[in-house]
This record gives sequence, structure tokens and C-alpha cells, in this order.
Amino acid sequence: MAETEDCVGQEPHPDEKLESRTRRVLSNTYQKLIQSVFLDDSIPNGVKYLINRLLALIEKPSLDPIYIGFFGSTGAGKSSLINAIIQQAMFLPVSGESICTSCIVQVSSGCCEQYEAKIHLLSNQEWKQELKNLTKLLHRPEQLGREEEDAWDRDDAVEEAIWKLQMVYGNGVERKSYEELLRAKPKGKIPTSRVITLKAEEAGELSLKLDPYIRTQRRGWDEGSAETQIWPLIKLVEVTLPKSELIPEGIVLVDIPGTGDFNSKRDEMWRKTIDKCSVIWLISDIERVSGGRAHEDLLNESIKACQRGFCRDMALVVTKTDKLHLPEYLRERKVGSQAIQSQREAVLERNEMIKLQRNKVLKEKLKRKLPTDSRVLEDSELVYTVSAQEYWQQALLTEEETEIPKLREYIRRRLLDKKRRMVTKYVTEAFGLFLLTDSFSCTDNLQNEHLHVSGLRRFVEEKIQLLEKAIDQCFAHIVQPLQEGVQNARSSYRQILGVCLVRSRGNQGFHQTLKAVCLKNGIYASRTLGRIDLNEAITQPIYEQIDPVFGGIFRSGKPSDGSALMPHIDAFKRSLQEKMTEIGIRNGWKYDSYKKSFLIQEISAILGGLEGHILRKKRRIYESLSTSVQNDLKPCYEEAAQITGKKACERMKDVLRRGLDQQVDEGMFERAQERMQHQFHQLKMRKRRQREVYQEVTQLNGITEKVKGSVTTMLTLASSQGDGLYKELADVKSECKEMEKLHRSLREVAENALLRRGMQDFLLRMSPSKSGPPKTWI
Repeated sequence: MAETEDCVGQEPHPDEKLESRTRRVLSNTYQKLIQSVFLDDSIPNGVKYLINRLLALIEKPSLDPIYIGFFGSTGAGKSSLINAIIQQAMFLPVSGESICTSCIVQVSSGCCEQYEAKIHLLSNQEWKQELKNLTKLLHRPEQLGREEEDAWDRDDAVEEAIWKLQMVYGNGVERKSYEELLRAKPKGKIPTSRVITLKAEEAGELSLKLDPYIRTQRRGWDEGSAETQIWPLIKLVEVTLPKSELIPEGIVLVDIPGTGDFNSKRDEMWRKTIDKCSVIWLISDIERVSGGRAHEDLLNESIKACQRGFCRDMALVVTKTDKLHLPEYLRERKVGSQAIQSQREAVLERNEMIKLQRNKVLKEKLKRKLPTDSRVLEDSELVYTVSAQEYWQQALLTEEETEIPKLREYIRRRLLDKKRRMVTKYVTEAFGLFLLTDSFSCTDNLQNEHLHVSGLRRFVEEKIQLLEKAIDQCFAHIVQPLQEGVQNARSSYRQILGVCLVRSRGNQGFHQTLKAVCLKNGIYASRTLGRIDLNEAITQPIYEQIDPVFGGIFRSGKPSDGSALMPHIDAFKRSLQEKMTEIGIRNGWKYDSYKKSFLIQEISAILGGLEGHILRKKRRIYESLSTSVQNDLKPCYEEAAQITGKKACERMKDVLRRGLDQQVDEGMFERAQERMQHQFHQLKMRKRRQREVYQEVTQLNGITEKVKGSVTTMLTLASSQGDGLYKELADVKSECKEMEKLHRSLREVAENALLRRGMQDFLLRMSPSKSGPPKTWI
């Protein structure tokens, strides 16, 4: 991969310089090695391994993006907050009266000169599937009574289906059949690529172009532009800004609608987007933060993201905190003896009270769901009180008091911490490969040193067996909570289903909504009723039992009870490295041997990559309970979705009740338990297809299989002498010296960064009136 060019006019960070120089050295070495073996009929396996590893490092991305999810209800102020953070007042559409952002919007910066947006549309097949479901919802049963007909007209799902079809095809299309709509021509232009690209020189220009695509139009409005007419087909918008000091490259701000979507593809993307966020900010209006079903649902969804996804940190961001009716506040004020002199003082006092109250409530809820040593529970600040309006106007609050700079500082530090860890790991891994290169090139080393690894092989086999047992014991912690959860689910499922099937005014306005739930196999994202997920609701008693234990298995801490997975893998890695050194010294292996250092570094690199693999599998394991229940109930949903005519709503409910009773009697919850335990077993052992031993073992999906494959490669390289593994390579001594120098500079960069951070913290403490950190991200 070519070396990444720095953006003109921007001074790269020391970590970026270090990474860039390392990539250049790797590329030069790779080219020399390729040239040295280009004409060979056969390439020694050890050299193949080295070349493949070099190429993998060269092509490795600089940094996996850090996704920060802005997750909140309609009108909570997500878009306004993003606008303030990126310093563009009206970039994303905002409105205090209605839904504005109709799809997932990702905002990031890059080394581009223009502002750019890519609008991804549903594929033709995906839209056809939605059309089919929408027309099924709009099939009006014959011989409805007056009351049932009125209820049908007021149904949430019916109104939304009509709304979408009229936006795409025009008025009157709600009476057309699926086949007729397939032949109908959309009002807006749909590109064959299903991607629309917009570019502009200025932010305001791009904002005007983008607005009609992502702003939801209310029913009853004029038809609007051609762009407005295709918004029901939009599933994702990616916005890229020119390189910005306010949103550094590597950060992605994600505006996430609160409930998901009726379309299966958009709903899947909604869930996956939440799960890939390493940080979730739960956005709540100051007037809604004290409770309500919508707020609780979003909070629960955020906590689930910590369980099943990559999320390690979350916070409550209370918006619109400048809103306060002073006479009412003073009348209800119960704390403090000091008199309030102004609106500003009242706002600041109220904000501090909200922080104290909501921080306590949020921490208590997180403690019930997450392991006690979770990173998020260690944060002293779980609640921010912000005002995007005051950030721009500063009529009541200073810029710092709006807490927008505080959120920017959080983003900056989060990126720097991750970047520093990544560069340290990258340079160390590259240095290990150059140690191997040196051992290939230095024939004296090969003649005078010989590593006897038979003892190490036996040790490794024994340790892998112990690792398997430790993983089994780790996963065994989930069994009892699963069993208890299954018992709880069996005793409460009827009551839970009853609650899910009851809506205000009986069945009025719920008939086709229930049909939509059945058409989507138990899940429906309604803009007015919120998200309905029967499968998740039915399995909730199981999740309540397993959540703390499940989170404990995948945490990175070191609990004394052996319940966490990663500490067992780390212990295996350390024991292997220690034994390798011990055997090497006992058999005359020089303490500063190139080969010893390479093997230790390489084992650390490969086993260290297991954490990402495990986190990617975690989501599937966690969702296996609700997925299992959904699969078992699918025939019930399909049968209920076909029901039409008089009393259809009650008849659908009866089908669901009877079907659920039958499935529970036949062991539905027990099967869900077995499937989750099977997923855990697959994480440990699963193997698809093993590739050549000298290539990276990327097809081994189980933890122990990955370990076996990787360590076998290490030992084969270490123990082979004079058997065709090695050959005289191109002269890369200058690259080796440069790499050694870069490896030494890691400590210097880390020490300088620590010093700069201390200086910045000191300056901020000494200058409380300043509106945030310096504009350069150090």
C-alpha cells in the first residue's frame, strides 16, 4: 500500500510520522525481497511466510474508525449537536416540530478539498421486497364494520405505508396492486448504481443539496422536489468534510434514528450501526430526560450495544439545557440557600442538579446490567448538559458552559489514545518481522544457533489443552443463569405477550400494525408506537439473568473467579513466551537472539489479534436467543399475517397465543439455550478450512484452532535449519537499522505525549475562562 500523503498545510502528529516512516521501511523491504526471489522456481516456505506477513502489515489500515453514535428520539437534538461539534450551524436539517433526519447519517473528515456526500439507496430487490410488504399492509379487508373501518384508517402502519408510496409514486398509488406498482415509474430519478454523489466547495452549498434527501417530509405538505421524492429508498448517507481540527480523521459521528425501520435492510443496518459504535451518546431533550417509555427503550438499546457490540463507553447527553422558565423553577426550587439572581444562574444550577441525579440513576442501571469493572462504570462523568443554541448565541452561557468544547475534547482524546495504541502495536509487530529478516540474512546466526523446540512443542500442546479447559470453565458460568432465565421465561411469556398485544383504545389503530409485526417476523419499527420486537420481549427474562455474566465473559479485566475470556488467552501468551526463553537459554540460545525476539513478538501480535475476532463473534452469540425464538415462531407469524376480514386483529392475536403456547410446550426456550451454548462452543473450536501452514491462518474461526495454527507456524520456522526454509536474501541491513531506530523512538514519542498532555491540563486548570483546548490536536 502506498504511503499515505499528509494533507497540505497540516502538521502530522508524531504518531502519524512514526507510522508513516514504518510503512515506508516495510514497503522498501517488501520490494527488495520480491525482487530477490522473483526468478526462483520455488520460494522457501520461511521466505513465503515473511513476504506474506510484510504484505499484510503494509496493507493493514492505519486506524479502524471510531464510531460515535448519537442515539435519541425524534426532536432530541442529535443533528443540532453534530452541527455544533463540526462548527456548521445548519449543516444537517434541524426542526423543533417534526422528524428531520430520516435515515442514518455518518459525518467524518478526510484529506479532500471539497465537501462530499454519498447517498446509498436500497437495491432494486430490496425495494421490491418492501413494496410487497407495503401492499400487503394496504390490502383493505372486505365487509369491515364501521368501527373496524375507522380503526383501519387510523392505523399507524397504514398511514406510514401510504405516505411512503405517495412520496415515491404519487397520489392514489395506495390503491394499486404490487404488480401494478412494479410497472409504475417513480417520480424521482433513481440512478442504476443506487448511489448518488454530491460535491460542493462550501459546507452551506452541500447542505442545500443534501437537505431534501435526508429531511423527512410531513404528510400533507406539497410534493416538493425530485430529491424529496426518493427519501423512502435511502438507507445510508455518508458525509465527508475536508480535514478538520474539530473532527479529526478517524472519527465518524453517526446520527442514528431512534427506532429502526420497517424495511428489513434498513432495520438491519440500524442495528449493525449501533453495534459498531465504540461510543454511544444517548441524546435526550431536557424536558424528556426524567423518564418516559421512549427514553427507557433507547437507554436499554444502548446498554444492549455494550453487551453485544463494540461499545465500551456511553453517556447521557442532555440537550436544550438553555430552556428554563425562571418563575416556575424558583417556585419549585428546593435546594440551596443562595438566592438565584438571574436566568443564567438558574440554568447552571439546574444543570448541575440534573448531572448529579441522572449520573446516579444511570450508573445504578448500568451496574445491574454490566460487570462491576466495566470501563463505563469507572467514568466519573456519565452525563453532559449541552446547549447547541447557546453555543451559537451565547446570550446566557459561555461557550465552555455549553459543554460543546468538552465533547470535542473527549473525541480528540479518544482518537489519540487509540492511535497511540495502534502505532505502538504496529511498530512493535514490524520490528519483530525485521528480527526474522535479520536471522534469515545472518548465516553465522544459523550456523551457531539451533533452537531445540521439542520440549517447547510438548509444552505448547499441554498449554493449549489447559486453555481449552479454561475456556470451557469460563463459558460454564453462563449455564446456570441461562437455565434460570429459561424458567423465568416459561412462567412469564403469556403475560409479556399480552402486554405487547395491548395498545391504547383496544384494537383501534392497531390492526395493520400487528399485521406489520407478523410480516416482519415479530419486529416492527413504528414512528409513533416505537419499536415493537416480540422475540426480544419474550426472551427478556433470559437476558435479565445472563446480562451481567455475559458481559463478564467478554470484559478485558482480570476477575479472580476466572470468568473472563481474554485474561486466559493473555496468560497462555505469557506462559508460552516465558517457556520459549527458558528453553532457549537452557539449550545455548543466546539471550539476545534475533529468532527468540521474533517469535516472542510474533506470538504477541497474532494472539493479540484474537480480541477483535472475539468481539466480532460476540454479537451473534448474544442475539442467538432472540434469533432462535424468532425462527421457531416464524410459522405462527406467517399464519397470522395471512388473516383478513372481520375481527382480524383478535384472530391474529389468537394465532400468536396458540402458536407460542405450542412452541413453549415443545421446548422453544430450551432450544434457545442450547443454541446459545452451541454458539459459545463454536467460538472455541470451530474450523472451516485450514490453509497452508506458512500463510496466515485466517479461516480458523475457533479460538483454540487459531492458536494451534499460528503457534505451529512459529515453531516450524524456529526449528527448521538447512532444510530449504531459508536462503540468502537481498541486503536489507539499512532497513533493519532504520526499523530498530523507529522501535526505540516509540518510548520517546510516548514520553513526549505524556508531557504535552500534562502541560495542556495545567494550562486549562490555570485558565478556567478559556473556551476549550487549543485548536491543534496534540
